[in-house]
Amino acid sequence: MQSTDLGNKESGKIWHRKPSPATRDGIIVNIIHNTSDYHPKVLRFLNVAFDGTGDCLIAGDHQGNIYVFDLYGNRFNLVQRTAQACTALAFNLRRKSEFLVALADYSIKCFDTVTKELVSWMRGHESSVFSISVHASGKYAITTSSDTAQLWDLDTFQRKRKLNIRQSVGIQKVFFLPLSNTILSCFKDNSIFAWECDTLFCKYQLPAPPESSSILYKVFAVTRDGRILAAGGKSNHLHLWCLEARQLFRIIQMPTKVRAIRHLEFLPDSFDAGSNQVLGVLSQDGIMRFINIQTCKLLFEIGSLDQGISSSVISPHGRYIASIMENGSLNVYSVQALTQEINKPPLPLVKVIEDLPKKKLSSSDLKMKVTSGRVQQPAKPRGSKIQTRILKQDLTGDFESEKNELPDGLNKKRLQILLKGYGEYPTKYRMFIWRSLLQLPENHTAFSSLIDKGTHVTFLNLQKKYPIKSRKLLRVLQRTLSALAHWSVIFSDTPYLPLLAFPFVKLFQNNQLICFEVIATLIINWCQHWFEYFPNPPINILSMIENVLAFHDKELLQHFIDHDITSQLYAWPLLETVFSEVLTREEWLKLFDNIFSNHPSFLLMTVVAYNICSRVPLLNCNLKDDFEFFFHHRNNLDINVVIRQVYHLMETTPTDIHPDSMLNVFVALTKGQYPVFNQYPKFIVDYQTQERERIRNDELDYLRERQTVEDMQAEVDQQRVEDEAWYQKQELLRKAEETRREMLLQEEEKIIQQRQRLAAVKRELQVKEMHLQDAARRRFLKLQQDQQEMELRRLDDEIGRKNLTENQAAVAKEMRADADAYRRKVDLEEHMFHKLIEVIKENLAKAEQACLNTDWQIQSLHKQKCDDLQRNKCYQEVAKLLRENRRKEIEILNAMVEQEAKKWKEAEGKEFCLRSAKKASALSDASRKWFLKQEINAAVEHAENPCHKEEPRFQNEQEDASCLPRTSHLNDSSEMHPSTQISLNRRAVEWDTTEQNLIQKVRNLRQRLTAQARHRCQTPHLLAA
Repeated sequence: MQSTDLGNKESGKIWHRKPSPATRDGIIVNIIHNTSDYHPKVLRFLNVAFDGTGDCLIAGDHQGNIYVFDLYGNRFNLVQRTAQACTALAFNLRRKSEFLVALADYSIKCFDTVTKELVSWMRGHESSVFSISVHASGKYAITTSSDTAQLWDLDTFQRKRKLNIRQSVGIQKVFFLPLSNTILSCFKDNSIFAWECDTLFCKYQLPAPPESSSILYKVFAVTRDGRILAAGGKSNHLHLWCLEARQLFRIIQMPTKVRAIRHLEFLPDSFDAGSNQVLGVLSQDGIMRFINIQTCKLLFEIGSLDQGISSSVISPHGRYIASIMENGSLNVYSVQALTQEINKPPLPLVKVIEDLPKKKLSSSDLKMKVTSGRVQQPAKPRGSKIQTRILKQDLTGDFESEKNELPDGLNKKRLQILLKGYGEYPTKYRMFIWRSLLQLPENHTAFSSLIDKGTHVTFLNLQKKYPIKSRKLLRVLQRTLSALAHWSVIFSDTPYLPLLAFPFVKLFQNNQLICFEVIATLIINWCQHWFEYFPNPPINILSMIENVLAFHDKELLQHFIDHDITSQLYAWPLLETVFSEVLTREEWLKLFDNIFSNHPSFLLMTVVAYNICSRVPLLNCNLKDDFEFFFHHRNNLDINVVIRQVYHLMETTPTDIHPDSMLNVFVALTKGQYPVFNQYPKFIVDYQTQERERIRNDELDYLRERQTVEDMQAEVDQQRVEDEAWYQKQELLRKAEETRREMLLQEEEKIIQQRQRLAAVKRELQVKEMHLQDAARRRFLKLQQDQQEMELRRLDDEIGRKNLTENQAAVAKEMRADADAYRRKVDLEEHMFHKLIEVIKENLAKAEQACLNTDWQIQSLHKQKCDDLQRNKCYQEVAKLLRENRRKEIEILNAMVEQEAKKWKEAEGKEFCLRSAKKASALSDASRKWFLKQEINAAVEHAENPCHKEEPRFQNEQEDASCLPRTSHLNDSSEMHPSTQISLNRRAVEWDTTEQNLIQKVRNLRQRLTAQARHRCQTPHLLAA
């Protein structure tokens, strides 16, 4: 293990000798950063990230020093000093030289590794950013902190969206799914959401994990194809989610020593098409274990209890693992060295058994030696011969059926029947069928060793000869051709190899191993005898094609001969490009479905069939350029007709000229190691190699000499430039000296002029000073004169004051009298003025009040006029209503009169009845009164004479009873007229009362109708107002 100390160096080599990582630990180099100050200390690395190529990584320490390590070029460079710790790192996938770094002040900065300048500065987070995820297109980036996640546009470095959540939930991680437009957000409550990047529409949410194995997710990892999500936390359980089915499909339990999972990372593989099977699990003990998620087997592990790992990152192509150790150093591991034991080819099935010499052979002395490896001849012992027997597997079943059996359970004969029925294989299963037909061994280790040799020198400048737009396609083509050249030296000199390999590279660009093995199988079987006449085209193969064409279409061949068109023009362009120039993609795939399903001679027959099916346009061609154009461009030809013609040629061609008699049957590539390809004239290739090496050496010598001459010329030019610069400098010095001398003379002249001006100014100042002194003297004399005059006036005033003292008393009395009179006059005038003002104010108030009264009267008159108009309208409506009421009253009175007449008639009838009833009641009343009277009298008499007999009483009663009718009759006749008079009076009173009630009802009805009419008239007026 090599160790590199960065120290205070800003650039240098990562390792000083070629690294050879051991299988047990796989460490390529250990990088530490110690300062060489007075107090040396170790600067701990905090974060590391790989770029898109996987050959370059970036790392930052806790003091803000950011280094770029180029593992391919073996160089490191200090690209930035941020002066604060970095919390996350990521490369910009669009602009390869830019990277993003999250700092401890919650900001994100973008720097350029080439110019080492700040590109942009992004702010917006309020807590530490611990994750940066870049979209596959390099256009967007997501930065995640504990409280928010923000989406940034890396073209404008502006924030596009912000994800805000409740503080109680918290964010675990937000990141882009690889090679997709989906954002996955994982929260601390185990909820996982998938969002569309452009619209931020929620695509789906993963269900909650089962309660039996529920863990709080802390770390996440996704495969390269974005189909499987791995999640873990403080448990030894791993949850594997299928993002397509959106369900948990597997739970993996790690060893018991794993109590918590700190980091997860899938190990990419160049041959798994993104469906990664190996998962790296970093646990709490600092050991990262790599497991197979399908077989659940532990493959290998890195780190130890003494040297624990803090965090790890795996390169995109899966070759390197960069780990930050717990002691702050940086370890770079080689995945190839770690997986060397795993990727070993299986032991061969053939074993060699060695026998003892015949003379010592006995049943008791038999010994058997079993060795693994390739089949070898046993070493012969001295003085005796040993018989060697190779045990072969017993062949069972029919040879023909075994010959048709293919890997993965397919049968070649059945596939041919299917192909003849449908004309092509299903698009969905075409690659699977091709791999079975070609029996590809998929030798990962052998292919990796070829790839690891790097780009072949022949194909370094491939893009100049074949300018392909897609950089990825060009890179895959370059790697495939380099692997072929490393496999066999002949392919480094084959000019048409890129044309031959390009369609397969374009078809299998996502699986380089399959692409290489398909091309190698094609070369071994369908390109037999192509290199025997190297570097010339295969004359023998072209002769076979010409013989078949001569047998089936002599006219066309004669047309070619007449126009000097050889098979190198009508056959070889089709072969060296395997028909990719003259067919579309669908036609080419359909053709190769048939080629791979048949004998290798099928390809040669296809060339003949293509010419025969195109005989009409070919017979019309007369120029060589027309023929060249025809065989290098697409033509209007049905590929199904060509394929049917090929099968017809295969069946009807005689055996003596049929290519299958000259070509071997299909042979698959060997498993483990690829076969040696030496079917070419070795001396020519060696000669060309030697010549090319000699030319290269001559070119290098020429380049060295030219470089020497250029260096000498550069030195001469530099000397000449230096001489010219020295002369120019001397000339400039001379000119500068003259300029300065002129400047000194000018300065001296200026100083003389300034001295003259200064002398003149001094003279002027002296004159001014003399004038000022003269003026001051005159002003002083004048002041003294004024003071003397003032003293004289003061004396005069004192004399006058003494003279006026006598008259002062009289004058003062008069002045006091005048002053009192004047004061009284002023008071009077002031009093009169105030009175006048009050009068004026009263008059103004009265005038104002009169104006207000007048305005009020005007308004009242106007309102009264409006009310009169409204009242007139109402009166008219009331009059109309009254007229209507009168009409209705007349009708009511007429009805009442009629009703009264009817009532009178009824009253007369009832009166008669009443009279008869009253008579009967009067008689009954009289008899009752009489009976009561008699009873009272009898009771009185009985009280007075209780001993009287009852008989006379009964007799008296009978007598009285006999006399009663007469008395009643007389009373009735006497009382008839008064009762009738009382009844009539009562009836009259009742009719008067009824009439008054009716009149009162009519009056009330009239008032109610008038009120309703007035209300209807007032309502429109109010609405109008």
